[in-house]
Amino acid sequence: MSRYNVSEEAPMKRQLAVLAALSGLLLASAPAVAAPVAPVTPGASGHAPGRPPLPALPDELNGGAWPTSHLQGVALDREKRYMYWSFTQMLVKTDLRGRVVGTVEGLTGHLGDLDLNPRDGRVYGSLEYKAEEAFYIAIFDGDRINRVGMNAERDGVMTTVYLPEVVEDFTADMDGDGHFDGDTPDTADHRYGCSGIDGVAFGPAFGKRAGQGKDTLKVAYGIYSNTERTDNDHQVILEYDVTSWRRYERPLSQTAPHHSGPSRVDGKFFAYTGNTRYGVQNLEYDPYTGDWFLAVYEGAKPGFPNYSFFVIDGSARPVTGEIVGQPERERGKLLKVADGFDFHGQYGFQALGDGTYYVADSVRVVGPDGVVRQEGFAEKYRWTGRPAGAERTTPPFSPVAGG
Repeated sequence: MSRYNVSEEAPMKRQLAVLAALSGLLLASAPAVAAPVAPVTPGASGHAPGRPPLPALPDELNGGAWPTSHLQGVALDREKRYMYWSFTQMLVKTDLRGRVVGTVEGLTGHLGDLDLNPRDGRVYGSLEYKAEEAFYIAIFDGDRINRVGMNAERDGVMTTVYLPEVVEDFTADMDGDGHFDGDTPDTADHRYGCSGIDGVAFGPAFGKRAGQGKDTLKVAYGIYSNTERTDNDHQVILEYDVTSWRRYERPLSQTAPHHSGPSRVDGKFFAYTGNTRYGVQNLEYDPYTGDWFLAVYEGAKPGFPNYSFFVIDGSARPVTGEIVGQPERERGKLLKVADGFDFHGQYGFQALGDGTYYVADSVRVVGPDGVVRQEGFAEKYRWTGRPAGAERTTPPFSPVAGG
């Protein structure tokens, strides 16, 4: 029996049906991405009706070079003309000319993907402390970030909200030996292969377009790369209505992590992509196509396409079905994976709402002082779609500069 069985008892024909369904989803010759829809919205992606158009955005942005780990994500405040950059241990705020306005430093955990909440104007990011079994959404008040070297704990620019759902899945004793195996992929522990959280994005409920109801925060799991298990082949996305989250917000204490957060999620969703290396690095809703974009580090499991970029059909309502590969049969809300291809975006991806996008990257540089730094930058791409018959590895984006 293949190790990709839906369950140990599943008949071979069911296993083949599952793999055939995935292949049909991702390997069809015609793109399945929804047709573009008119951009809407006030906030980061556009301008409110009745207001004059916002100034054009530059084709390239630079976040500077910093003695940190690599760039994790970006968030654009288009109305106020700022870009926020997550460099793992610090947040950097620049204007759109690349001038540094301020930094938030002193983080010892892992600051991941970012997004701007159009409702309150604050920047939300994933924040992990795996050794302490503490996972948070960090919330930055960008208006208060006005100088280099601000402290994440002491300067009143950041609060945090604890996510117990993530902790429960991360610490799950899946092999029943009474011992949690810790931060390692080479174990049966961690429900769904959960390694924590990374991708975050605001957008409408799955199955709705922008402007249809309240935007909610989506938080994507990190997923350990482990080719020896079958229960880690989904991307897991949590949904939260953050309207009343101020009651949970607390200043960060890295020596005494707090546990103030919502006891329940507003939704938990599963996208069957195959196992990836550390799950969704960047998550983004695109008002132009009406779809959700997932940038990942490609997986290594045989039998899967192992793409680095996936598209979730934003117009398809989640359906209740089996979460395949689990130790015990389990059902959940399944998202429709509409497309998959090879593209970067793991270091930052920002939809601009008009068919253009900032795609970020990070490079290692050594300065004249001999110090190794990570430099972050973002380039503007446009949506092109793919011509009929194009290879599935051909991404539907092209650079704006020189294009």
